[in-house]
Amino acid sequence: MLFDLRGRRKNVVKVVYAMLAALMGISLFVAVGPFNIGELFNSNSGSVNAAEPYEEQAERIEVKLKKDPQDPELLLALTRAQLNAANAKVNVEPNGARTYTTEGVQEYQRAGDSWSKYLKSTEEPSPNLAQLMAPAFITLAELARNYDEAQVNLEASAAAQEIVTEQRPSLNSYSTLAYYTYFTGDYAAAEKAEAEAKKLAKSKAEEKAIETQLKPISKRAREYQNERKQAEKEEAEAAKAGGEAPSPENLEGSPLEGLGGGGLGG
Repeated sequence: MLFDLRGRRKNVVKVVYAMLAALMGISLFVAVGPFNIGELFNSNSGSVNAAEPYEEQAERIEVKLKKDPQDPELLLALTRAQLNAANAKVNVEPNGARTYTTEGVQEYQRAGDSWSKYLKSTEEPSPNLAQLMAPAFITLAELARNYDEAQVNLEASAAAQEIVTEQRPSLNSYSTLAYYTYFTGDYAAAEKAEAEAKKLAKSKAEEKAIETQLKPISKRAREYQNERKQAEKEEAEAAKAGGEAPSPENLEGSPLEGLGGGGLGG
């Protein structure tokens, strides 16, 4: 089943930012590490049958986890299986636009929950899995029905990318961290990551390219956070006046609708 999140209360939701690169796990510059784009969006995406092997794998792992719920290797495998199942359910249109089924979104949410459990079970989380989870959380932020939900997922995305950066410091990982972090509203942390990326630039031209690419991202992120604060202010004023703040179901769409060219489409 597909849902259309477009066309409701546009005064609440007007943020349409191009973050396709972030959603697809592509860096601003050169990809770093053993990352396979096909793993993020399976070539058979949108097919229930394509997701079935991953779902069955997840079920087998969950049985094993009942005996040892804190096993980091099992939690890592479960997160990956659930993420693969979610990616396999993404519907990719000929023009590259993506829509998400209810079942697919639920798989992303399960992967997020498993990832949280995994982080609590290990002192050295996998940078490979973190690199996949960062854009998955951006997807959940884009599909969120309210600003609080979107913010939680944006912060989880930046936190996952920070794991990548800590274990694989590079121009790419720092610039991508800055990219994600700007949208959380932590501009100081984002600027710090951007500065670290510039330090690793091999030339003045490359350093300038980082600045050129991240400057509009910073601007868009600040606009989004201003929208978020304005919405929170309006909700607080409505509550103070005895009115009812809009529920997630009644919002015009996701507060990050169109963030990466995808959405719950009709």
